[in-house]
Amino acid sequence: MNIPNSTLPRIVIIGGGFAGIALAKELKNKQVQVVLLDKHNYHTFQPLLYQVATGGLEAGSIAYPIRKVIQEYDNFYFRLTNVQEIDTKNKKIITEIGELSYDYLVMATGSKTNYFGNKDIKRYSMAMKTIPQSLNIRSLILENFEQAVLTTDTAEQNSLINFVLVGGGPTGVELAGALAEMKKAILQKDYPDLDIAKMEINLIQSGDRILNTMSEKSSAAAEKFLESLGVKIWKNVRVTNYDGRTITTNSDLIFETATVIWTAGVQGALVAGLDANSLVERVERIRVNEFSQVKGYDDIFAVGDIASMESTAYPQGHPMMAQPALQQGELLGQNIIKLIQKKKMIPFEYNDKGSMATIGRNKAVVDLPKYHFNGVFAWFVWMFVHLFSLIGFKNKAVVFLNWVYNYIRFDREGRLIIRPFKKKSFTTFTSDEV
Repeated sequence: MNIPNSTLPRIVIIGGGFAGIALAKELKNKQVQVVLLDKHNYHTFQPLLYQVATGGLEAGSIAYPIRKVIQEYDNFYFRLTNVQEIDTKNKKIITEIGELSYDYLVMATGSKTNYFGNKDIKRYSMAMKTIPQSLNIRSLILENFEQAVLTTDTAEQNSLINFVLVGGGPTGVELAGALAEMKKAILQKDYPDLDIAKMEINLIQSGDRILNTMSEKSSAAAEKFLESLGVKIWKNVRVTNYDGRTITTNSDLIFETATVIWTAGVQGALVAGLDANSLVERVERIRVNEFSQVKGYDDIFAVGDIASMESTAYPQGHPMMAQPALQQGELLGQNIIKLIQKKKMIPFEYNDKGSMATIGRNKAVVDLPKYHFNGVFAWFVWMFVHLFSLIGFKNKAVVFLNWVYNYIRFDREGRLIIRPFKKKSFTTFTSDEV
């Protein structure tokens, strides 16, 4: 990898997400050599991916170059690669561009979409965990409408303009709200020769309420907001299959749609090589102690979505959200330095600052530790928090100006098919394709 030899301890960080960047910032100009690896050369602000998918923002507004983050850090190196395996016995990692030894290794690989073993759903539905996936969704949505104006087959046309979102968490709720606002204010102007009133937005939730990780008050308010926008919410319904045209469920409900966006679950993005006893198999997360050390290892750590720090308060590990990742990454930076200096490390305690979701224009829900509120004020709080959390002044300014413009004009001018995306017909796949 062309990393220079050094007498300083080498810390290898796999992943440039929230946890990895927070850790890197904490190790700035310390007496260590840090190598940060990622398969992308940018950090993604994932909470705003849905706005890229629906044309509200361009991809560059929520991405920030990793090399720019670390360009003034001493003894810091970035390499663009995909890590294939960890050789714990020889203390090295194996990547697409070579091997690299480590003194301390940090897994901050984040999460990926969980399809719960259903290969058909994985094959034919759309995920939204990365910027390329969001751009694919945006292209598919717009291409479907372009195709809908060409067909005279009513059933096919309805399938093209009907959308099914599986998963009633923050991502599904926010995406449903954004699509509903596009239907209300934009699509009927762009496609006057289509009966946009026939467009359906269906949100399927396997549980008895949406936003089930938030308070019941916020959940009820979000449901009311979505229904006022025309979104159909189906609770206690579990999707059993999707063949590219038809969704089947555990009930009598069947949906005919060309677009299914799967937000129903996430799992850790594992790298091969760790002992099986260190893993939580069902969700593919890595078991760590209160110092983020991987079970069975003193020199390997895991932070963020990939880490499962089980405790009395969080028996299944902390929620797979930005705040735990940021806090774990920051503390681990301090603890690694303490470990090198043979000082006592500080156990992690999660400071739950609350959660929030936006449903659309002037509509959001916010849960703080002591307060729960919704509506216009919650919407402004949501905007302020997300703007403040973006990396880089330019990104903050661009996103803010886009939001102001979109609010005044009630428009989303990012609805461009820059990179066409064509789904294969379900009849063209072979049995071993994934």
